[in-house]
Amino acid sequence: MASHILEMRSISKSFPGVKALDEVSFQVAPGEIHCLVGENGAGKSTLMKVLSGVYPHGSYSGDILFNGKVQSFRGISDSEHAGIAIIYQELALFPELPVFENILMGNELTKGLAIDWNETVHKASEMLKMVRLSVNPELKVKDLGIGQQQLVEIAKALCKDVKLLILDEPTAALNEDDCENLLKLLRELRGHGVTCVMISHRLKEVIQIADTVTVLRDGRTICTLDARKGEVTEAILIKNMVGREITNIYPERKHEKPGDVILEVRNWSGYSPKLGRQVLKAVNFQVRKGEIIGLAGLMGSGRTELAKSIFGNPDGFELEGELLFAGVPRSFRSPKEAIDAGLAYATEDRKGNGLILIQDVKSNITLARLKKISHRGVTDNNLEVKAANEYKNSLNIKTPSVEQKVVNLSGGNQQKVSIGKWLFVEPRVLILDEPTRGIDVGAKYEIYTIMNRLVEQGMSIIMISSELPEILGMSDRIYVVSAGRISGEVSRAEANQEKIMHLATQ
Repeated sequence: MASHILEMRSISKSFPGVKALDEVSFQVAPGEIHCLVGENGAGKSTLMKVLSGVYPHGSYSGDILFNGKVQSFRGISDSEHAGIAIIYQELALFPELPVFENILMGNELTKGLAIDWNETVHKASEMLKMVRLSVNPELKVKDLGIGQQQLVEIAKALCKDVKLLILDEPTAALNEDDCENLLKLLRELRGHGVTCVMISHRLKEVIQIADTVTVLRDGRTICTLDARKGEVTEAILIKNMVGREITNIYPERKHEKPGDVILEVRNWSGYSPKLGRQVLKAVNFQVRKGEIIGLAGLMGSGRTELAKSIFGNPDGFELEGELLFAGVPRSFRSPKEAIDAGLAYATEDRKGNGLILIQDVKSNITLARLKKISHRGVTDNNLEVKAANEYKNSLNIKTPSVEQKVVNLSGGNQQKVSIGKWLFVEPRVLILDEPTRGIDVGAKYEIYTIMNRLVEQGMSIIMISSELPEILGMSDRIYVVSAGRISGEVSRAEANQEKIMHLATQ
């Protein structure tokens, strides 16, 4: 048996204006969990797309050996036939179809010329048991939670007799319980001989689960570390990922006495006709000039609903209560009215709702306030380029030019474009919903630095985050949201993880 189930030798891959992979070598031993880490844009996903046939043989240079044989995958079906399956961060499921059809999609069981539906449901049920997901296989995928959908994807891969399972940021959208459940499943699969390659930005999870870790930086292989020899620590990973030591991931800021109250809500309640339930319950909180307010809470607690209800209520909640902006009672009937008043909201879903990926950087940055770069309804291209370049430089957006399409940027740089878009409207209060989700430690540090600079200049920030260390490291004050209400307010000096979690579960 080969000492490595997978070898990728001197893989190079280029796109217009950028070399994504530069002589990358990567080896995976049979039956191990091998984590692939690096900053956004380091080449991790590109390398896995080369392996899985998304980028076919001939579009890159170098060799792929799987089970000791040189491979020339012309597409995903070739890699799947060899025993390789990849699960992307954006799940490839059909939401309107039942679970059993999704699991057997492309691998249907037939009787003669027709699909054997009874056997299909039986086989899907077996796969669900294997991934420890107890749901009715006839349930539609859209009715499952994200963590459950992730398990359906794994069941779908296992149905194809997978030998190497690749997971690209599998825990990015999961809560803590679902994350722990997924990691436990990966350990069980390892025990059954399935080799896993996992891309992740969550270094604590990497340290918790990896047998081996390979670090990429700027499209090159930096090192491979053996966890069993004690080589995998957070400090070592960060140093190799970013090329320097980051001793404190949360940059220091002088916590000056905040100014006057800029935003306040009183007895703020909201009913969702779509969901048929109360999503906000008599919420009271205030934000002062020049401070970062953290909104903590479990997923589904109502943090995002609170932000959207303030930002022009785009989800159409039936609202009650008072909203004061700069001391003046307001009722924003649309996001446009909120923007005009000086309130901005950067959504947690930058790809789906925050940016137009097929458009270029300059178009995205200026999108929320085109009047600033227009004359008589016509966009001034020179003004647009000038404005976009200012934010490219001030936010350190890594792109060949502002003409580059956003889809070609790394996650961290896409997030900076999203922030630049809202800074362009010159807000007095900026709501950041999960501002560092899915981005690496180096890009996180840059975004934290930007946030500190903005509040030092007098802006106020409301930060929604599911990462408790981030909430504790960046906030001046913390409001904890639980079941649509504020369950407590904690000062920076008093805050700790235990206190936040206690309030979040009230």
